[in-house]
Amino acid sequence: MSSRLPPLNPLRAFEATARRGSVSAAARELNVTHGAISHQIRALELSFNAALFERGGKRLKLTSQGALLLPAVTHAFEGIAAATAAMTRPTTSGELRIVCVPALLSFWMIPRLHQFTEQFPDVQLTLIASNDAANLFSGDVDACLLYGDGNWPDCWARLWSRLELFPVVSPTLLNMRPLRSLRDLRDHVILHGDDGREWNTWLAAADGIDIPRGRQHFMSDARLSTEAALHNQGVALGDTITAGSLIAKGELIAPFDLTVPANDAFYVACRNEIRAAPIVKVFIDWLFSALESDPMPELQTSARTIIRARAPKISAPERLPAKDSFQPVSSPARTRRPEPTPKRRTKS
Repeated sequence: MSSRLPPLNPLRAFEATARRGSVSAAARELNVTHGAISHQIRALELSFNAALFERGGKRLKLTSQGALLLPAVTHAFEGIAAATAAMTRPTTSGELRIVCVPALLSFWMIPRLHQFTEQFPDVQLTLIASNDAANLFSGDVDACLLYGDGNWPDCWARLWSRLELFPVVSPTLLNMRPLRSLRDLRDHVILHGDDGREWNTWLAAADGIDIPRGRQHFMSDARLSTEAALHNQGVALGDTITAGSLIAKGELIAPFDLTVPANDAFYVACRNEIRAAPIVKVFIDWLFSALESDPMPELQTSARTIIRARAPKISAPERLPAKDSFQPVSSPARTRRPEPTPKRRTKS
């Protein structure tokens, strides 16, 4: 069989050039000269007696023969890389470096981390709070749990969870300052975990984009805005994952019955060549199993303010409780997809 296979180096040059879209980019990746890549591709084309690229444009385009060859070559190299990673890291012990969205790391992963460490006591974890996708390409990082669209080139990514956004506030603050309607928001400090787009999305869905606003604070990520809400500093936007346990414990309340879908989602991602390493695989498997085994609490609709512009009229026995009768609630259930808005900045 080996006599029917083309040489390895020309195949590597072809795959890198097709993936990168240029000979120069492939040369930089493989740490060889531009001429070496060109020579290897020409040699491969001669061996097949067929052109693999259409020349002439700024970005190389595959011919029909090249498009037929590329998936098989890519799959083969990924398999070799995965096997190499498994050979060099054959056990579920050692050091593991994980990058995670700050809010998700603080409010979801760390409270559950003992579940992983009890199962794999020989794994030493290094946890890094970041939502920078550049970490995916760092040789010092093994896996990432990121917020985004999941379209990161040259890496493996799998959807971990979608999420809904909704206001959250501490019960202590509600006892001091009621929040019975949207207009009551003007008496509260609005806490932003981004540049303001998330709140604008939610307010637009609630027909409240034009309501007067009081003070507003802007923070670099959702972890900080959520912590500010926990310390009675104002009303933040939470989500069904990071705010769920805080709501279940009564530390935060979801005062309104409206949620909006987030523009992006949480993804587990890593480099292709490291995905099959046992120590990485067990952590990724744990992330998914932990999410499945820890569902959100049941919704308690009586504890929230109905957004009347969006809800049916309620009868007298169902009217809202007094301000001092708020109870912890889970993530709001009624979801309305808002009108299209500009894509919000990456959630940190």
